[in-house]
Amino acid sequence: MSTVVIGLSLGMLLFLLAAGLTLIFGMLGVINFAHGAVYMLGAYVSYEAGKRTGSFVVGVLSATLLTALVGAVVEKLALRPLYERPHFYQLILTFGLILVLSDMVRFLWGPGYQEVAIPSALSGTVDMLGSTLPIYRLFVIGFGALISIGLYFVLEKSTFGMLVRAASSDAEMVRILGLPVGAIRMAVFSAGCALSGLAGSIAAPLFPIELGMATNTIIDCFIVVILGGLGNIRGAIAASLLIGMVRAIGYVYLPSWVDIMTFSLLIGTLLTRPQGLFSRTARTA
Repeated sequence: MSTVVIGLSLGMLLFLLAAGLTLIFGMLGVINFAHGAVYMLGAYVSYEAGKRTGSFVVGVLSATLLTALVGAVVEKLALRPLYERPHFYQLILTFGLILVLSDMVRFLWGPGYQEVAIPSALSGTVDMLGSTLPIYRLFVIGFGALISIGLYFVLEKSTFGMLVRAASSDAEMVRILGLPVGAIRMAVFSAGCALSGLAGSIAAPLFPIELGMATNTIIDCFIVVILGGLGNIRGAIAASLLIGMVRAIGYVYLPSWVDIMTFSLLIGTLLTRPQGLFSRTARTA
């Protein structure tokens, strides 16, 4: 049971991180290599705000709001002029953002590790089904599930989700209809960054906060996007849980094979179902 809980918690953390990249990559077509750097920034902001206020909740909110603001500024000032250009311009820009954010974090917090304590209300363990389970990991599972449900209804059932899908498939037609394509794109990019910052703040009590977070997580994010299918939130949930369970089982039984198992899953998907394991048939008018 403990292995299942670890796998589910890893999967939900990965979903929180990868959901933002799924939005940005799937809805805007932007290859955002700086997504991991925003995750790192969210973790550091959560650490700093929590240290100053003594509140884990304030740290989470601060990280989410600040990374959302960073996303809005980057989209408006740097990314917006590049939408009509080849994708390698976006690659260069987002790679440059990794360097900028990493140097900024190094200047503010130094190159060493930082730690965030698990809040007292979520610390400790609970006995369940014959196993002793950490309460915080159960919280991560429940919190991730709530976020996934909320994202699904916003993107699939709301008017905003309809506008996002329309702007991603035919931005010129949406613009002709008088709808603010620029504002929609900014909202999507900002929301994607906010999810990344939120993931960093939730992960902070579980893992050491350090500069390597900017690059260590981005590969797993793209694996989720590929397995789940572009822009598919349900696919991102399923792919994140699948990777989380593969890693949890690997850590217990085959610790030296964890990365090999993960990349084998990716390679097998690309060879047999390049559109993603959980992708849906394209919608028709």
